[in-house]
Order: sequence, then structure tokens, then C-alpha cells
Amino acid sequence: MSIEAILKQDIQKAIQQHFDISAEDIILQPTKKEFEGFYTFVTFPLAKSARKAPAEIGQIIGNYLKDNSLVVDDFNVVQGFLNINLKDSTWLNLFDQIISDTAFGTFSANGQSVMVEFSSPNTNKPLHLGHLRNNFLGDSLSKILEASGYDVVKTCLVNDRGIHICKSMLAYRELGNGETPESSGIKGDHLAGKYYVKFDIEYKSQIRELVAQGMPEDEAAKKAPWMLEAQQLLLSWENGDPETVALWQKMNSWVYEGFSETYNKIGVGFDKTYYESNTYLLGKDIIEEGIEKNVFYRKSDNSVWIDLAEEGLDEKLVLRGDGTSVYITQDLGTTELKNNDYHNNRYLWVVGNEQDYHFKVLFAILKRLGRQYAEGCYHISYGMVDLPSGKMKSREGTVVDADDLISQMIQTASDRTQELGKIDDFESKEANQLYNQLALGALKYFLLKVDPKKRMLFNPEESIDFQGHTGPFIQYTYARIRSIMRKAEQSGIESKLPSSKYEMHKAEKELIFMLSQYPARVLSAANDFAPSVISLYAFELAKVYNQFYAEVSIFSDPDPEAVQFRVALSKVVSETIRKALGLLGIEVPERM
Repeated sequence: MSIEAILKQDIQKAIQQHFDISAEDIILQPTKKEFEGFYTFVTFPLAKSARKAPAEIGQIIGNYLKDNSLVVDDFNVVQGFLNINLKDSTWLNLFDQIISDTAFGTFSANGQSVMVEFSSPNTNKPLHLGHLRNNFLGDSLSKILEASGYDVVKTCLVNDRGIHICKSMLAYRELGNGETPESSGIKGDHLAGKYYVKFDIEYKSQIRELVAQGMPEDEAAKKAPWMLEAQQLLLSWENGDPETVALWQKMNSWVYEGFSETYNKIGVGFDKTYYESNTYLLGKDIIEEGIEKNVFYRKSDNSVWIDLAEEGLDEKLVLRGDGTSVYITQDLGTTELKNNDYHNNRYLWVVGNEQDYHFKVLFAILKRLGRQYAEGCYHISYGMVDLPSGKMKSREGTVVDADDLISQMIQTASDRTQELGKIDDFESKEANQLYNQLALGALKYFLLKVDPKKRMLFNPEESIDFQGHTGPFIQYTYARIRSIMRKAEQSGIESKLPSSKYEMHKAEKELIFMLSQYPARVLSAANDFAPSVISLYAFELAKVYNQFYAEVSIFSDPDPEAVQFRVALSKVVSETIRKALGLLGIEVPERM
């Protein structure tokens, strides 16, 4: 039985004995730092039924625990808060449980499966900063869910068709002059993005010309020659025109090669990739089924709609009058396809919050259609990422490319590390590996430490600070501990528990308490779909260890038991930091 379970059981006994009331749901919380103690039990809810003041209730329960509990050492009461300290033997037993659990913080299979769909890139441009937040969220969520016992499938839906793709194709056809990634030295996805920007420049120029001729701007936007040509190109693609399809395949192949390089760089991969070009026609059969079930209805122009007023939503078009699909049609079909492929218990979509309404509609329609899997569908909504310079716009070429940002971060990591002068003995290969680890650690941590729902400002300089609330600070703490472990090994010092007579330092207790919280944080992050929970935990653990390091001597303590115990503590902390950062997709350096 865990320490918390024993404590809860003892508190229940105290309540039953002294107040003759039942309190089945005992909740413990960590004691606030300004008070003495580790676990706190709030007595306010008992005041009415016990007919006593909260502070008096706390005093009575505290006295019972001190006299009867095998784990409690002392207590104090602050108003209605009973703050509890544990015996040294209890802390040692707790640490013994932690080091004996080879899978500490990883849960056995729970019999549930989950699909996490993320990334969802367009093949008309490279991945950018916003995509990085998406990829890091999806990848980290997958790792956290897997650690909490789920069978996880990672999927990606590539948006490889549509008018936006045709814009890049048209600009390349007209202005490309046979340019290729090889001939230009430009990465394939960047090359496609270059022509997406060129389309926008020419398109806006054509609009200005039409407006100068007296045409209203909104009409000019529709009748600009390149917009009409792009629309025709889309029709040609949908009709299977060989020349159009060949151009589409060629440019997409460049983009996929570029994407693959970026995914490898950031350590992200997928179990299954779906392509919109294969799924955009799906869903029409579901619409017909819905008409038969009176879920959908036709209007006079033959278009098909659903009224979602009962769900607090609007009427929604699900099929155009000419029989062509809209996005919701495609998503209905693709979701059905994914369920047929994997039969998961849960389906997660990691998609920006501009699509909040779309997913509410999708899930509402699935429920109306009677799809059982609809109850397990979740939209993991996240806010946009801004830079100090402002918003990003792909078509105007003001977006921050993921590749460029990573290169800049690696250079910054190199500059900062060399300024500290601590890697003079590193071979160039080891140094470059360290720069990569620090750069990606800084990027991933900064983008994951914020609650996903919040819009955020990314500051590259702040993200790579070795002293702040950053990935490199935690990575540095890990490397420091690994240095301690190497010194212990060279000195022949074993890492082991002390005897039951050992008097523990408060910093040792705080470290064990922090370690003990890790499994609960993993479950919390999984239940809330929030990698930020793990980010904060890793930072807190690193801070508590650095406080421990400052307050106690590891190697120069005259008591051999203290030295061995502190080496053991350090070892478990390093392993837990590695696990926690691993759930964020962050690697740790063995030395810095």
C-alpha cells in the first residue's frame, strides 16, 4: 500500500472514531511551501457534520495520527489545514519502493487504445513554428498516453490537394523554368513554399490592375486571371488530367522529401499517414445514410444540411447542391475510415483553436448518426504561436520556417555553450550532438510548458537560458547529476539506502516527496491531455534537486551512509528527469 493510501486510511479511522461520521473520499494535497509539512488534509468540509471548528477538527485528527499512525511523525494546524510530517523510516520505505520499481512512472496496459492525429501539413509550404507546436504536442501526448497504459497509434492527415496546392502548382508552371530542389539547392518543401508566395504576389498585382480599371475589389479577387486558372487547375486534377496530375505528383514528392528531413530532425514519426487526395471523396455514403435516417435534409437547390440548434450550433451544409463535398463531408468519411482501420477507444485531433467550431460540428453529427466511437472523440485545441515581431502569414512569406528556426537555435546553443567554456575537451561530433540536444530541448520545452489552450509568444533568446524556466536548465541539471554519478563510480562509492537509524535532512525528504509525485503527474497529464503538467514537474524536480545540492554535501560528508544515500538519491533523480523529458520528446546530454 502507498504512503498516501495509508495516510488516507488512518485519517478515515480518526474521523470515524472521534466524530462518528463517514468520510470516504479523503483528499490529500501537497503542503504549501510556506508551511511545515508534506501532505495537507483540508478539514473545512467536515465542520458542519462534525459540529466543530475546522482548526479543532485538525488538531483532533492530528493527535490521533501522531499517536496511532505508523507513518506520521508530527503535524501542525493552520486554520482548517492539517499539515502532516512523516517519519524518517516512512521516507526511507517510500524511496525503497521507488528504486525497487523498475517501471517507475510507467503504467501497465489498461486495455484502451487511442489514436492521436497531429501535424496535418499542407504540401504547398514547409513546416513552420505553428507546426512545431502541433508536432511537439501530438508527439508528447502520444508518449504520455503510452506511459499511462494506452495502446497508441500516431497518425497524420496530409492536406495534399485543393485550391491552395494548385496555387503553388500554377506559379511553378508559369515561373519555375524547370527549377528543382537539386538545381536550386533549395529543400523541396521550401521550393513549393517559394512558389506559393510568388502566386500571392502575382495574384495581388492582378487584383490591383483590375481595380485600377474600375472593377470592385471583391469582384477583382474572384476574376483575377490566376485565381481563375488555379480553379481550372483544380478541376483538371479532379478529372485526372495526366499533365496536371504529373505536376502535382512531382511537386508533392519534393515536399514529402523535405517533410521527412524535418520530421527526422525533430524526432517525430507516424504509424500511419492518410492523404486528403485519397479521402476527399469519402463521406458521401454517410450523407446518404443520414438522409435516410432523417439526420440530414435537402433544400430546394439539392444541397444537404443538418440543423444543430439542439446542440447550440447552427445549420451546417454537408453536401453542395452539385453533389460535391465540403470539409465536414470529408472528415466524416475519414473518421469512419480511421475507426474501420483501428477500432480505437479514443480519437484525438491536435488542431489549432481556429477549428474549434468545426470539431464541435463534426462530433455532434457523428453522435446524431449514432456512431458509438463519437463519445471517444476529442479535439486537442491549442493557441497560435506569435513571435516578438508579430503574427506569421505563409502566403506573404513572413512565416518562420521550422528548419530555419532550428538552425538558428542550434547556432544560439553553440554560442551560449562556448561562452560558458565548459566543453573545451569535447570532440566536434559530441559538441554538435550537444548543440542539437540543447536547441531542440529549448524549443520543445518552451512550446510545451504553456497550457495548450493558451496563445503564446515564443522568444528564442529566452527559451535557451541555462538559468530560467527552460529545457536547457533541466538538461544541465541532468548532466550535473551524471557527472556526480561518474565521480561516485570512479571512487567506488555504492548507491544504497541507509539503515533505519539514519537521521534524514529536510532536503532529502523534499527530494523523495518530489520523486513520489511523478506517477500521479503522468496520469494527470494523460487525463487532461496536457504535456505542460510534465513540463512543470521536470522543472520542479530540477529545482528541488539543485536546492538539495546546495544544502547538503554529497561526497565530503563524514557519514558513509549519507554519501551512499545521496548518491542513490541523485541517481533516481537523474533517471526520473530523463523519463519526464523523454515524455516531452527531449533528449538529455550525459555531460555539458
